Amino acid sequence: MATLLLRLAAPLQSWGMDSKFETRKTNREPTKSGVVGLLAAALGIGREEPEKLIPLNQLRFGVRVDQEGDFLVDYHVARKEKKTRKAEKITPYITYRHYLTDAIFLAGLENQDDAFLQELAQALRHPAFPLFLGRRSCPPTMPLCLGIRQKDLKTALAEEPLLIPAWRQPGPAVGRMVLDAAPGEPGAVPQRDLPLSFSQTHRQFGYRLVREDKAAGLLSTEHDAFAEL
Repeated sequence: MATLLLRLAAPLQSWGMDSKFETRKTNREPTKSGVVGLLAAALGIGREEPEKLIPLNQLRFGVRVDQEGDFLVDYHVARKEKKTRKAEKITPYITYRHYLTDAIFLAGLENQDDAFLQELAQALRHPAFPLFLGRRSCPPTMPLCLGIRQKDLKTALAEEPLLIPAWRQPGPAVGRMVLDAAPGEPGAVPQRDLPLSFSQTHRQFGYRLVREDKAAGLLSTEHDAFAEL
């Protein structure tokens, strides 16, 4: 059993599951559909090749939250030209786009086939298409790929050193991890977050089970000014 680790960090990230119409939301942590899209871009998989997503969907996915980040809502206005019989009319199209700012996550992808994870790691280091953290306005900061650990997903996420600077680690605390879950597993809840097709004309998503665990031993990212006195 091996796990490929990714560092997902940037000034802005956006990981939406239920974005509709003018409101584009984000989850508190990266989604599997978003990370599968990232891997597909690295491998050069086109939007009209849904069959090539199957091996990516079969990877067990998990995220450790090292720095939660803050929510940001962008009031976005686009000008849309509409031609009529009388004249050309310009109407504004308004959307609300939600982002996470300054968040840092450790993502893991578990698989029994080490060779496939090696292929993914190589693709992430030399991607076929540009890589983004949820949206094209969110390029990742480096390093993105942290390599492969010969451990199961939960162990790899729990034992990897924190990705935040030492000065932001004032004291012990308990963090959180969000992991793929098996059917019937206690605490598992369904999420519509399994990408079946990224086609621009008909995107399709299935359901996966997830559960949230405590990551004991992690350090708090909250700053206590009085601790320095």
